[in-house]
Amino acid sequence: MNKLLRRVRTLPLRSRLALLVAAAVAFAVAAVSVTCWFIVRGKLYAELDADLRSAAARPVQQNLFLSAIDSCSSSPSSSLPFGPRVRGYSQIVRADGNTCVFPGATGTVKVTSADRAFAEHPDPETPIIRNGTDSDGNPVRVLTTALVVDAPTGRYAAQNAALLIAVPLRSTEATLNELALLLLLVSGVGVLGAGAAGLAVARAGLRPVDKLTEAVEHVARTEDLSIRIPVDDDSEDEVARLSRSFNSMTSALASSRELQQQLIADAGHELRTPLTSLRTNIELLGRSEETGRPIPPADRKALLASVKAQMTELASLIGDLQELSRSEAQHGERMQVVSLEDAVESALRRARLRGPELTITAALEPWYVLAEPAALERAVVNILDNAVKFSPDGATIDVRLADGVLTVRDHGPGIPADELPHVFDRFWRSPSARALPGSGLGLSIVARTVHQSGGTVTLAPAEGGGTVATVRLPGAPTPPPGEAP
Repeated sequence: MNKLLRRVRTLPLRSRLALLVAAAVAFAVAAVSVTCWFIVRGKLYAELDADLRSAAARPVQQNLFLSAIDSCSSSPSSSLPFGPRVRGYSQIVRADGNTCVFPGATGTVKVTSADRAFAEHPDPETPIIRNGTDSDGNPVRVLTTALVVDAPTGRYAAQNAALLIAVPLRSTEATLNELALLLLLVSGVGVLGAGAAGLAVARAGLRPVDKLTEAVEHVARTEDLSIRIPVDDDSEDEVARLSRSFNSMTSALASSRELQQQLIADAGHELRTPLTSLRTNIELLGRSEETGRPIPPADRKALLASVKAQMTELASLIGDLQELSRSEAQHGERMQVVSLEDAVESALRRARLRGPELTITAALEPWYVLAEPAALERAVVNILDNAVKFSPDGATIDVRLADGVLTVRDHGPGIPADELPHVFDRFWRSPSARALPGSGLGLSIVARTVHQSGGTVTLAPAEGGGTVATVRLPGAPTPPPGEAP
């Protein structure tokens, strides 16, 4: 059985479906055929039993019965003056086992112990109906019942004697055998037809799956993610849903690949500038050592400061790239209840160190959000860094946090309206800010972090000049019970 199951599992899907359909139809046809055969058999036997009861229902005259019962013979040639009118077997069974055969009977029926016991205690209400055999071994349908005698004082059942009549079953069994053969042939044709139909239906139904398989193999072989499977827009079956899911998956993969290639290209471009400058400065310092021509102390100090700034810029760029390369699942594993007020205060301390010549005012109210603590603080730091970077000396930066809305307003040059749609793009930098340090990834990290927490972030021109950054995060003024950060 296990070998058979293993062989079935190795068959193609369409073959297994065809086999399953054929097996289901075979079971259904077999059940119907067997049920039909038993119903016909029961009907035929019921007709025979009704004929036997009708023949046995006629009473016998008392004087004829008494005059003949003692002189009867077990031979069919005996001439009992009475008997049931039935074409078959008719005889009287005594309690001692002797039989009296009626004239015209086909032969004699083998008497059983149940017939003798019934003859000893006859009961007209409980006749015995059974299958038996005659003296030649032919199958017969037998009725053993009480012999009703019609006397002047009324009818009664003869004691120590029973009436046994039977009809041959050969024609009935022949009919049943022919019916069984016919049902077997019809079942075989039905099973074969069901198998063929199941195979055809499986082929038609699995044609979209074949297309899907070909598409997957094509993608695996060529890495071409532009392939699409045609799908009927009105179809809602499982195969159509699978095809749509595959098309969506290949579209997402193609988009992800494009973003990845763009990220690599942009990262290479951004890394090239600081690396080139760093290499130039290091080569200049090295040449000075090789030639023995010392660089003036002021120039040397400037070169070392430039090298340090470029290394810091490289470290910042690499950190930003690592942050952007982390998957959504990695971010989701570190999500917890965080105090946005604490994250802003920590970011403010760092911003004041980077812009000591600026005035940074803050009005913060408690607000708790679900976020990754380090990523949330880094996002706030990036927003404040932009405000510090573009604010002139002595300017003021206003920071407000109320009802889950964080606003950072600077008094810098502002962002042109045509550049606002691009500020959250990776590596995008305003032409006017390309001379300033930065990788162009800070606001991309801000947008990603805020979106992961279910919030929104926008940049807009501020009244009176400058830019206002607005971050909205869902949360509550108090932490949930048991989840205080």
